[in-house]
Amino acid sequence: MLREIVLDTETTGLDPAEGHRIVEIGAVELVGHLPSGRYFQRYVDPERDIPEAARRVHNLTREFLAGKPRFAEIVDELLAFLGDSPLVIHNAAFDLSFLNFELERCGRPPIPPHRVIDTLTLAQRKFPGQPNSLDALCRRFGVDLSARNFHGALLDSRILAEVYLHLIGGRQGTLALAPTSARTRMATRRTPRPPRPHAASAAELEAHRAFIATIPNALWNEASTATCLPLDAAAHAAYSGREPSQSGSEADGQDQGEEPGGGAGRGRDGADHLAHDPRAADPAVPRHRPRLL
Repeated sequence: MLREIVLDTETTGLDPAEGHRIVEIGAVELVGHLPSGRYFQRYVDPERDIPEAARRVHNLTREFLAGKPRFAEIVDELLAFLGDSPLVIHNAAFDLSFLNFELERCGRPPIPPHRVIDTLTLAQRKFPGQPNSLDALCRRFGVDLSARNFHGALLDSRILAEVYLHLIGGRQGTLALAPTSARTRMATRRTPRPPRPHAASAAELEAHRAFIATIPNALWNEASTATCLPLDAAAHAAYSGREPSQSGSEADGQDQGEEPGGGAGRGRDGADHLAHDPRAADPAVPRHRPRLL
């Protein structure tokens, strides 16, 4: 799973070559492009004064930072948190120059530029010719800045993490969605209807036939006529709308030569009318009757 570290620093000025130092470091961990909840934040004693212009940005004073650990005292903890993961930084040249300056003072190797993802560069490619400061990107993406009265390394890292996820295509994560999808599939699984516990009564059959008779040109009538043997000619006429071709006495009898609905009839000896019926091999198999829907 891809691990990335979104990082920001606050400093006493703009250029480490002029003796300016780091006063705060903040970083948040992303795993699979989602915040993991792990973070790193340390105030650092810069061992020098803080110009008023810098104080107005982050509101950190010399008095507040006095007694805080120096960079050399937190470097091992910082490097352990960073590991070898890619670093996501806005205007990376600025923060990287200060980090590498402090690392060099501690005798540590610098962080190579190819390890860094610069969100300013990403934004300039995506929105050429438009303002692409962190504040401008927050307004563009609707990222909440209500808690940000001053710049802070950890707060800005959390804000930058949201902006970065928007820049690369939005806050999407399969780890968060997969359990929900599984629950949704189980919740929407259809439960089969239990089988009818008993056969339809005569009253139910009659009610069904009466209902079918109220439907003009019902497909049920055609299907019943083509594939099913009605109970009797009168019933057939009732729900099919057709006149019976024989008298009621002929239709009712099994010994009249033809069954209602046409086709070869059954003689008194019952010998020939099933010659081409696939059920003829087993006389015990009952003939079709209309099935209720």
